This record gives sequence, structure tokens and C-alpha cells, in this order.
Amino acid sequence: MRVVFLGTPDFAVPTLRAIAHAGHQIVCAYTQPPRPAGRGQRELQSAVMRVAEASAIPVRTPRSLKDVAAQAEFAALNADVGVVVAYGMILPPAILAAPRFGCLNLHASLLPRWRGAAPIQRAVLAGDERFGASVMQMDAGLDTGPVLLEDEVAVGPRPTAGIVHDALAERGAALMAEALAGLASGTLTPQPQPTEGVTYAKKITNEETVIDWRRTAVEIDRQVRAFAPVPGAWFRVGETRIRLLEAELEPGARGTPGTVLDAVPIVATGAGGLRLLHVQREGKKPMTASELLRGFALPPGTPLAGAS
Repeated sequence: MRVVFLGTPDFAVPTLRAIAHAGHQIVCAYTQPPRPAGRGQRELQSAVMRVAEASAIPVRTPRSLKDVAAQAEFAALNADVGVVVAYGMILPPAILAAPRFGCLNLHASLLPRWRGAAPIQRAVLAGDERFGASVMQMDAGLDTGPVLLEDEVAVGPRPTAGIVHDALAERGAALMAEALAGLASGTLTPQPQPTEGVTYAKKITNEETVIDWRRTAVEIDRQVRAFAPVPGAWFRVGETRIRLLEAELEPGARGTPGTVLDAVPIVATGAGGLRLLHVQREGKKPMTASELLRGFALPPGTPLAGAS
């Protein structure tokens, strides 16, 4: 089929490659415009843009799809279907209706749970035990369209957002390729989403990444895993900001929340403790906690700052 692909980050790349490998003609890739990044504020192309250009796929980077001219250009592609994966822009009704089969979206949750911007992080924060991807027919609502296919992935008992991200990117790519095949053959039947079990995955805020040691060890552990590898949950020791990349639960630990209890180091929380495993000081590379301690003192009794 003639496909218009709309996606931006690394998560979308496996799907782009999968549908190209399946033999579909990707007539154009839409992605977010290059953004300034890094200390030099050099404009950085999106992952989709880099892969599409390397594959000789035409690329468009409109800042909006609301104006008539942009919508006419999209319609002129005469696509059979639009494939949307983490594009980062709301699609107006005229765009959704332009392809012959409409637009399909790969969403990183088992709908209707975690509709919205940050389904992976919200699922890890909530302590979900099931993770999966859904391919849905897009409508004007926020991830409300009927589901064509969905599947779970196995990620272990205490996954990080990074682990879930990678697993869903790969499984979701295969699901989308399967959905396009079913769409072409007419063998797929869209299923309306249940009205029960709807949750919303709002965008992550900077305030949510600060560790509050008064919370339980289980809650902080989820926070660490939800924001690993980026943006990272963090705390301060004096004026030094440290990201906590990996920790281990120590249920029997006791002490004033936020206090280093021993030389391991284990830190007390509102209930239980956390053994620090991997950390990153500001301006430094990630390291083990033992590597940190070789050049940074954290003796027992040291208070760690976070949310006040």
C-alpha cells in the first residue's frame, strides 16, 4: 500500500523499517522539525528524519497541519493509509480522513489504560504488571479510536521505562506490519475500546523527577525506574545534584527518611530503604555507587535532599 508515515523519536524507527521491509511504499515521512540541542544548540534532526533520508524517503517537517495548504499537500500524496507513531502533533480531521483507510496509530499501552502522552512512564510509576502495545484506528479523540490489534510484552518484575520502551518499539513494529496486511486483505475488524478502565497518561513534569525520601521505598523505586534512563530521578547532596539510575529495595532498613544508613550506601525512606546501585553526578558519566564513593563522601548520617 501507499503509506504516509508520521513519527519522530527512536520509538518510531522500528515501525518505519518494518513497514518498508514488508514491501509497502512509503511515499513520505512527516516528522517534527530539527530542534536546537546540546551546549552548542546545534539543530538536531529527529531519529525518523535521519532514517528516512538515509532510505531515500521524502521527508516533510511542517510546524503545523492546521492550515489548508498543508492539508492539501498531505491529501495530494494519495495515500492508502497513514501510520502514526509518536509524531508529537495533533492531527486535524482533514488529515485523519485523507488516506483511503484513514490513519493507524501505534500506542504504547493496552488501551484504554494510559491514553495520552506518557503511557510507559505512567505505567511504571503506577506499578503495572502488564505492558503492551495497541494499533488503533485514529479518530478525533485522545487515543479513543477502535483497536485493530494489541499484544503484551514480557519485561520482568521491575522493568525500567527504557526496557519497556525498547520491547514495545519492537513488538509494536511487528503489530503495525500485521495490521497493514490485515487492512489490505480486509480481515481486520476494529473493536471499540471498553468504557471501563480508562486512565490518562499526562505529560511528565520536572517536579515529578525530584525524589521525596518521605515516600516509601517501593514508590521511590518505581519513580527511579519510570525515569530511567531519562530524564532521571534525582536528589541533592549539599549543592551537588545526583541522578539515581538504579536502586534495590531494602525492606528491613529503618531510619530518618533521606539519611544515609551505612557505607553501602543504603538510604532510609518513609518505609524501608533503598540501596543505591547506579548514579550520575552533574556533568559526569553514569557510574556505580561504589565508584561514586571513591571520590565523593557519603558517610552514614549524611542527609540527602529532595522534595521538601
